[in-house]
Amino acid sequence: MNWFNTIIEDNRTKVFDPVRKIYCVLTPEEEVRQKMLFYLVEKKNYPAGLIAVEYSIKVNNLPKRCDIVVFDKETKPKMIVECKAEYVPITQKVLDQAIRYYSGLNVEYLVLTNGKTMFCYHIDFENKKMEALAGLPNLF
Repeated sequence: MNWFNTIIEDNRTKVFDPVRKIYCVLTPEEEVRQKMLFYLVEKKNYPAGLIAVEYSIKVNNLPKRCDIVVFDKETKPKMIVECKAEYVPITQKVLDQAIRYYSGLNVEYLVLTNGKTMFCYHIDFENKKMEALAGLPNLF
């Protein structure tokens, strides 16, 4: 895949997202998202065809977007990745917000990253347990 290609358009730097196949404004959060997508696809061998970026969901009838959703081979959501800009610390508040937002999807894994720090959790909704993991799971 073709990663990290940039252009200048309307006096703004845009980066090509090979998953969405579009140029996006290169914000600090988008930079983290692109690095995470690269890591998922190129280093962890997650199939790009099973990854959605800015995936729309509804939470309490309000529209929300997941930064990255990884689906399993049956196209059920398996993991959500919440990306923050590097200067945003990953705190308990960020974790609590992510859990509230994404609990409706019943994913098995939740990842929070700001590009410098990454936290990965395994979620067992049935038993209402969450376990911190040392790194990303090998889903494929």
